[in-house]
Amino acid sequence: MNMQRSMLISPNWQRNTRFGIAGLANPHMDSRVVSLRTITKVVAVVAAVLFHVVSAAGQVASPPESDQAKPKCDNQIRSTYLLGPDDQLEFSEPELTELVNKPIRVDGDGNIEVPLAGRVHVSGLTAQQTEQELNKVLSTYIRHPQIVVSIAEVRSQPVSVLGAVNAPGVHQVQGHKTLLEMLALAGGIRSDAGYGIRITRQVEWGCIPLPNAQLDASRQFTVAELNLKKIMEAKNPEENIQIFPHDVITVPKDEMVYVIGDVKHPGGFVLIERESMSVLQAISLAEGLSGTADARHARILRLNHDADKREELPVDVKDVLNGKKPDVALRGDDILFVPGSTGKKASLRAIEAAIQTGTGLVIWHTP
Repeated sequence: MNMQRSMLISPNWQRNTRFGIAGLANPHMDSRVVSLRTITKVVAVVAAVLFHVVSAAGQVASPPESDQAKPKCDNQIRSTYLLGPDDQLEFSEPELTELVNKPIRVDGDGNIEVPLAGRVHVSGLTAQQTEQELNKVLSTYIRHPQIVVSIAEVRSQPVSVLGAVNAPGVHQVQGHKTLLEMLALAGGIRSDAGYGIRITRQVEWGCIPLPNAQLDASRQFTVAELNLKKIMEAKNPEENIQIFPHDVITVPKDEMVYVIGDVKHPGGFVLIERESMSVLQAISLAEGLSGTADARHARILRLNHDADKREELPVDVKDVLNGKKPDVALRGDDILFVPGSTGKKASLRAIEAAIQTGTGLVIWHTP
C-alpha cells in the first residue's frame, strides 16, 4: 500500500518541486512554460538580428576617413582676403542704385570713391569690414544702410614660384592667371626641371580643383600635384588651373645621371620621368667613348644613403656593346666613370710625336 501511494504521489511531487503549488492546480502548466520559453528565445534571436542590421547600417552611413580629409571646394573668394590697390569691388544697396553693376577700383592709395560718402580707405580691410565701414559712413545720409560688398576681381596677387625655374621668387601679378602663365612669368622651367609640380593653397581661398587635392596636417592648406608635361601636350588641359593669391608653386629638380671620364661629351643628363637609364643610353647621350677609353674597367659610383658614401659597381662596357653582357640600369644621381687606357694614351702620344717628327723632316727637306 505504501509503495502504491508513493507511486501515485511521485508525479505530483515532481510537478510541485518544478512549478510550485500552481503546478498541482493546473496540469497544463508544462506546455505553457515550454511555449513561453520558445517565445523568449525567438524574441532574443530577432533582437540580435535587428541589432546587427542597425550596426551595419550605421557603418555604411558613416563616411570614410579619406572623404572626411578632402576639403570642400567652392569658387568664392573668402572673407579673410585683405583688399589692396587695383582690386575691383561690386556694391549693392537699395538706396544707391547708381552703384549697381558698376565695379569700383581700389586706387593706389587704397581708397575708393563712394557716392555721398566720397573717398573711403579700404586697403587692408576684408570685404565684411569694408561693409561695416561703409554702413557707418553712409548712416549720415541713409537711414539704416545695408550695403553689401563683393570682390569682383583680385588684381594684386603675390604668388611664389620656387624650384627649377629661371626666375624663382615672389611675383606680384594682376588679373586672372593660369599655372602656365605663372611659370612663364617666372622665366619658364629649367632644363633640369621635373614634370611633377606641386601647388599649395590657403584654405580661405578654397581648395585646389584637382582630383588629388588634400588637406595638409595643419588643415590650413590644400596641396595637389599635377603633371606639367601632360598639360603642355594638351593631354590634361583642364589641369591648367587658375592661380590665386598666396599660392605656392613648386617645380622640383629632376633626377640626373652623370657621365665622366673618357667620353666625348661628359656631363649630367636628366632622367625626365624615367625611373632609370641604361649605361648604353648614358654613353649615347655623352656622344660615345673617346679613342683612349678603357671600356672594360668602367665603374658606376652609386650613393648609399645609409652609409653616406658611394659604392663602386664594375661595368664591362665593351662586353655590353658587343652584346655579351646585358645592359646595366642606372639610377638617379648615379655617376658612370669611364677611365682612360694608359697604353692607348702612350701609343697615341708616340704616334703624334712620330707624325710631328715626320712633318718636321718633310718641311726641313723641302727646297
